[in-house]
Amino acid sequence: MRSLVQLDDVTNTYRMGEVDVHALRGVTLSISDGEFVAIMGASGSGKSTLMNVIGCLDRPTLGSYELAGEEVSRLDRDALAAMRNRTLGFVFQSFNLLSRTSALENVELPLVYAGLSARERHARATEALTRVGLGDRVHHHPNQLSGGQQQRVAIARAIVTHPRLLLADEPTGNLDTRTSVEVMALLQELGRDGITVVLVTHEADVAEYASRLVVLRDGLVKSDERRVPRVARPAPAAEEAIP
Repeated sequence: MRSLVQLDDVTNTYRMGEVDVHALRGVTLSISDGEFVAIMGASGSGKSTLMNVIGCLDRPTLGSYELAGEEVSRLDRDALAAMRNRTLGFVFQSFNLLSRTSALENVELPLVYAGLSARERHARATEALTRVGLGDRVHHHPNQLSGGQQQRVAIARAIVTHPRLLLADEPTGNLDTRTSVEVMALLQELGRDGITVVLVTHEADVAEYASRLVVLRDGLVKSDERRVPRVARPAPAAEEAIP
């Protein structure tokens, strides 16, 4: 049985000025349903390029990539967009929320593109916000929420389409230590619920919450280790909305 993510000898080369940059040099990687994988590496190691390939934002130059059993390189633009919409959720360091819309409207946005009715969008967005602990903040705007709450809205937006794979690119990069633990606790909870999580981070203490650590160096997998993850236990004090 193939894994949810299956990369075989993937290379990725792009042109920067007069120079060919070999971002990935032959990466083979399998990720099964339900895994929580952290990807680490120094700047220029290829971790962001690998995330873009897994997220169907970039195609391999050579090699093959299968996502949920489909060879990505064979999909046209529309089929690739459909694959992203039904299989993937994205979380970023900068939250990427629309400042003039409520948490509910931010989370509904992917469902607008999916063509769902207003009633179904509202119900599913409310459910997603409740799942991340923000059921009482649905009508708050981003400037009325703390950084951790904004990131939870972003996670709700990522999971509202019921993706099989959640890609998180430095999701704790703009958060303090306590709030970072809260976000990692949420990601672990989503993993226990069956969502596959792939996390890119440069912080070793954040990577400790994953059950598998993949380290890249110079576009190659340097190490791939499964281990017992650290359990994220948030501080008991709850976050409050900014007045």
